Amino acid sequence: MAEMVAADWIQASLQRLASIDPAPLFAVSLLPYLAFLWWARQLKGFPPLALKGFALTLVFVAVTIGAALIAQQQFGRQLADVDALHGGAESFLTLANLLVAGGFALAARAQTHKG
Repeated sequence: MAEMVAADWIQASLQRLASIDPAPLFAVSLLPYLAFLWWARQLKGFPPLALKGFALTLVFVAVTIGAALIAQQQFGRQLADVDALHGGAESFLTLANLLVAGGFALAARAQTHKG
């Protein structure tokens, strides 16, 4: 009986969670990321190339939103179902990740050669 009550509670909770519009949460999630970018710019030792990569992540977000709108309006499909648009948008994330990793790798190499 207790298992049934717990299962009902879980199902009801998941249904309530599924009914929440994620758009406001997405907008709010940008605030801490923008604060992180501001903080990283203030640090003298933050690798510049990595900072560019983190900033490029915002470009990825913008491109993904645009690509998702095009996929929906032009093809009536989700972005994940339109390979050319999805791949194009994801390439921005790949580039951003390469810049972040490369920036920190260069900074680590510079530290190793310094000391």
